[in-house]
Amino acid sequence: MTKLDNQLDTKVGTKVDDKHHYDVAVIGAGAAGMMCAAVAGQRGLRVLVIDHASKLAEKIRISGGGRCNFTNINAGPNNFISENPHFCKSALSRYTPQDFLSLVKRHKIAFHEKHKGQLFCDESAEDIIRMLKAECDVAKVNWRMPCKVEQVRQDAAGFVLETEQGEIHAAKVVIATGGLSIPKIGATDFSYKVAQQFNLKIVAPRPALVPLTFDAASWEAFVPLSGISLEVDIETGEKKNKVVFREDLLFTHRGLSGPGVLQISSFWQEGQSIRVNLLPEVDLAQDLIDAKTTSKKNLANYLSGYLPARLVDGLLLAHGFAGDLKIADMQDKRLRLLGEKINRWELLPNGSEGYRKAEVTRGGVDTRELSQQSMMVNKVPGLYFIGEAVDVTGWLGGYNFQWAWASGVAAGLAI
Repeated sequence: MTKLDNQLDTKVGTKVDDKHHYDVAVIGAGAAGMMCAAVAGQRGLRVLVIDHASKLAEKIRISGGGRCNFTNINAGPNNFISENPHFCKSALSRYTPQDFLSLVKRHKIAFHEKHKGQLFCDESAEDIIRMLKAECDVAKVNWRMPCKVEQVRQDAAGFVLETEQGEIHAAKVVIATGGLSIPKIGATDFSYKVAQQFNLKIVAPRPALVPLTFDAASWEAFVPLSGISLEVDIETGEKKNKVVFREDLLFTHRGLSGPGVLQISSFWQEGQSIRVNLLPEVDLAQDLIDAKTTSKKNLANYLSGYLPARLVDGLLLAHGFAGDLKIADMQDKRLRLLGEKINRWELLPNGSEGYRKAEVTRGGVDTRELSQQSMMVNKVPGLYFIGEAVDVTGWLGGYNFQWAWASGVAAGLAI
């Protein structure tokens, strides 16, 4: 147990208001919930954070390999998926990556930029948790952890939370309990149940940023390639709905993973194919045809100049090409076919690894039910939904944390 955990274990859950009345009750002690609580509390409101877990922000703790990819300097509305894509613009424009970075710098957290604008802690994700807890301490936030909320209901003064520690009264309630991804760290459908209770529309949730799987029989030839990783172009959809990412792909025993696959999984629909260009900088068909007059190599040796030898052997076998064939002896038609298989390899996933491996949940509370300025439910004054509970899903690379910060601040300022 870390020093921080010891500190939280002694403090969280002990600072209880005897009257059980608060201006704001935030359900969910994750990224969005703690940010909202800190902002609201620092404005002078009496805030309670309540969570069924015993530790704060477990999803922050495990993110980014334990170093927390806490934002992306390029984050903007175009990096998010929603049935109502304009909804996220207001919150994201009012609380930017630079705003969060200023907070990180104020707390003297060392960080670095990695691939494509991703910002990580130099040391540990615990630094971000400690920072949010410190901001909540300044705001004199109260805590109930672990404490399960069994029901949320309205009364004349606002809301009553029925919990395993008794009733809690709050003028305003913020739901920040996230989605269904990674159930082993406590993910539940609580946010959707509350939304349904108040007759709010929900965009059907599904796993996102998740490895894709294939039928065992069709994938059998590729199982030996498990562990191979390379940069590819990967796409799904057609025409104006086509989406393409250039990122690393990783072969697994059950299918495909790696950043490129996680990105495309958020856009992939069941029954759709994905297309992979294993050599995005090379027109392989033309290159092979040109090589007929210049190279004495066989297919396997020639392709090994571009791709890992083990991958070459697996691809040639799977696509019905003999690796010992001399390029010079092959028909142009066959070389074009091989080029197509490598530059535009089409695959049909049969599913994904599900919420167990999904980094986030796509879908959630329909944003058309909410105010884009305040995150409040239009027809239930005083009830707010923020973070992953809402139908706003970011790309891989720190974007979902930026939505957590921005939506949390929007609600915290509006309450």
